[in-house]
Amino acid sequence: MRYLNINSIDKQWGLTVTTAGYQCIPPHSIYPSKRQHPQSYSFNPEKGRILTEYQLVYISQGSGFFESQSCKRIKVKAGTMILLFPDEWHTYAPDEEGWYEHWVGFKGDLIENWITNKFFSKEKPIFEIGINATIIGLYEEIVTHTIKEQIGYQQLISCIVLYLMGEIYYTEKNNSLTQSDIVEKINQARAIMKKKLDNPISVKEVAQKLNVSYSWFRSTFKAYTGVSPLQYQLQLRYLRAKELLSETSMNISEIAYTLHFETISQFSTFFTKKEGMSPSQFRKRCLQ
Repeated sequence: MRYLNINSIDKQWGLTVTTAGYQCIPPHSIYPSKRQHPQSYSFNPEKGRILTEYQLVYISQGSGFFESQSCKRIKVKAGTMILLFPDEWHTYAPDEEGWYEHWVGFKGDLIENWITNKFFSKEKPIFEIGINATIIGLYEEIVTHTIKEQIGYQQLISCIVLYLMGEIYYTEKNNSLTQSDIVEKINQARAIMKKKLDNPISVKEVAQKLNVSYSWFRSTFKAYTGVSPLQYQLQLRYLRAKELLSETSMNISEIAYTLHFETISQFSTFFTKKEGMSPSQFRKRCLQ
């Protein structure tokens, strides 16, 4: 997790990033984790808190709840994005099974203009965008740039935030206009791929089970989820790997075998490319 300094030039850009990070909350653990935070970010889920900035929180694994002054208590699941508003009381936390969260905090004239023009509202801070590998990658890219702190990084990462907000708006608008039969097919496909995670099925076989053409399924699935069916399957394996590493005592070779990787090396390479650290390093971090 990173807390960032902002100078006068950054403010002139119109949108600045104040904090960014991600964390894995293992099952039956204390939330938030016992790490030191500035006073303005301290958080007790039972009492809630009020921020002085906007934050965009993305839950990529697990489930829990969210509640705010303007939004009644609601269940949060993997694939949910939460927009936190400044000067607005809120609280959220994972259930006993834990979750994996990504966040970025920001402020500036651009976001204030979006709120003024009702692109977003306190009454609807929850967005169901689905588990999206691209979104996760963007959060991780923000953190990477905050660590390097190269000249102009604030402007770059604020543009990533701009993209994330645009993705939310786009997804919400399109979801409100979707055809129910198409949505049903996509949901059936995701259910099949999740069910077959421990015994993988090809994308063509999924299309056959849905009685649709392979080309239609591939293009439609990507249009409505943001990733191709194959990328979605890989993301499921990635998330399952994180779950097994953080929640079980299975060794690395057992996890690789369970997820149908041909070798431990292949699994390690796959996971490291996705997470930015090896399976053993990720497990060690989760246990800290």
